Amino acid sequence: MLVLSRRPQQSFVIGHDIVITVLEVNGDNVRIGIKAPRDVDIHREEVYLELQQANQSAASPSAGALAAFTRRASKAPEGEEQPPAPPAD
Repeated sequence: MLVLSRRPQQSFVIGHDIVITVLEVNGDNVRIGIKAPRDVDIHREEVYLELQQANQSAASPSAGALAAFTRRASKAPEGEEQPPAPPAD
């Protein structure tokens, strides 16, 4: 981890196009400004972790949904091709 000391109104640059500026220091609180291209996502760490967890949950079927799919897939009428079984995790 790189650790930098900056005073209010001083900045540092990440890459070629992201500028972080210390706006104000008040006790334990530090206000910063971030100037970055619109296509760069910026989140507080706790929000980012919640988004990652929500995305992971949405991408993973529940055990009940997987069991229901397996039951329905195994009841295909004669002569119809059954879909392949989902991979076991």
